[in-house]
Amino acid sequence: MMQVTQCELLIVGAGPAGLSAAAVAAALGVDTVLLDEQQAPGGQIYRAITTTPVTDKRILGEDYWHGASLLEPFKASGARHEPGATVWSISRMTAPDPEEGFEVGYSVGGEARLLHAKHILLATGAQERPFPIPGWTLPGVVTAGAAQILLKSAGLVPGERTMLAGCGPLLYLVAWQYLNAGVKIDRILETAPPGRLRQALPHAFDFLRSPYFGKGVKLVREVKAAIPIVKGVKALKALGKDKLESVQYTVDGRTEMMAADQLMLHQGVVPNVNLSRAAGVEHEWNPAMDCWQPRVDIWGATSVPGIGIAGDGAGIAGARAAEYRGLVAALNAACVLGHIDAAQRDQDARPYWKALERVVRGRAFFDALYKAPDEYRRPTGDTIVCRCEEVTADQVRQTVALGCSGPNQMKAFLRCGMGPCQGRFCGLTVSELIAEERGVPVPEVGYYRLRFPTKPLTLGELASLPQTEDSKQAVIRMKKRGGA
Repeated sequence: MMQVTQCELLIVGAGPAGLSAAAVAAALGVDTVLLDEQQAPGGQIYRAITTTPVTDKRILGEDYWHGASLLEPFKASGARHEPGATVWSISRMTAPDPEEGFEVGYSVGGEARLLHAKHILLATGAQERPFPIPGWTLPGVVTAGAAQILLKSAGLVPGERTMLAGCGPLLYLVAWQYLNAGVKIDRILETAPPGRLRQALPHAFDFLRSPYFGKGVKLVREVKAAIPIVKGVKALKALGKDKLESVQYTVDGRTEMMAADQLMLHQGVVPNVNLSRAAGVEHEWNPAMDCWQPRVDIWGATSVPGIGIAGDGAGIAGARAAEYRGLVAALNAACVLGHIDAAQRDQDARPYWKALERVVRGRAFFDALYKAPDEYRRPTGDTIVCRCEEVTADQVRQTVALGCSGPNQMKAFLRCGMGPCQGRFCGLTVSELIAEERGVPVPEVGYYRLRFPTKPLTLGELASLPQTEDSKQAVIRMKKRGGA
């Protein structure tokens, strides 16, 4: 029979929050296991930090290479790391002692496994916001984050006739990294509408005192000097028959079209909430960023006792902030598990609080400046919204007119959110479309009700799970009833 892994603290996600949390917790004597889907630690922001073929450090920049400094403390801590592990279930009900912890289901290499943990820290990070435009499912259209992953993990870059479109700091960072790699970007199509700078000005003082200011100005200046930038882009479309052939857009009332082989889209990132929602954690709507995020306290503790969240999965603040939030959450976990008392936790957390305050300064400026436009969050016409089921914006809107009041009812009408992605690519869009059609705030509409497994799971994986005596007897009883 398969042996079930036991630990005090399970951390899900090996990005900056997960790595820093694991290092601190294990160093304090907490029996810690770190599960991550990737084969090497680093998360999305530091992806392939140990294996990247991009050896010229100037290409990806010093912020990326900072991730290497998190690896040595993690390796020296004694925390157990299991790479290639996809977590798909968290439950108290099936744990040996529901009062003392959780049973976690995960898979490695096509084989399902179980783990029992007293405390869980989710460090699942962020994902790119859906950017549904006509033609976004065509081959040749990718997210900017996906393009960046190819650069970091495989050293792959696009060929000729490449365009970037959208808004947000990552758009300019990717452009800057490609320039460093010698890649020609034909044009950046900036979708932020006029007036956003004015809306961001109340936060300008903090931005000017933040670590973002100096680096950001230098980066944007270099990008602007090398790449034509079109501002105020509306009605963006990707055109082509079997693959991307051209990009069409409107600016100042004038429609333009450019031939293109690659189009990289980006309009910010949002917390990855699928696992936290399925675990029963309470979430709230963030009106500044138009997204859902878990409700956490200053230590990352959630509404579910024994489950904490650290990093961008608890609210977007950036890689350095995720690192410090991971450290703080790890101290709290060590305190809850009895390895340190509250006084030591508070004392040890003070330098992390101070560093965190410094690195989040200026985030409000970015959030206001790069807030995703309504036009690209709430599409119209035959633009595909749910990629898994190929459901269009008009279909969603028409279903609301038929009486569908929320995203969970939408599943019954159109199967939105029932595909392999479990709503990751359509959840926000569907909720916003329903809210707009009903004329109510998004929180009143709500979000998909997510259940386990949160990731696709094969029957073979399920069959590989360890069998208890109760489960065997249940199968025997079912067979007897079937034979009768």
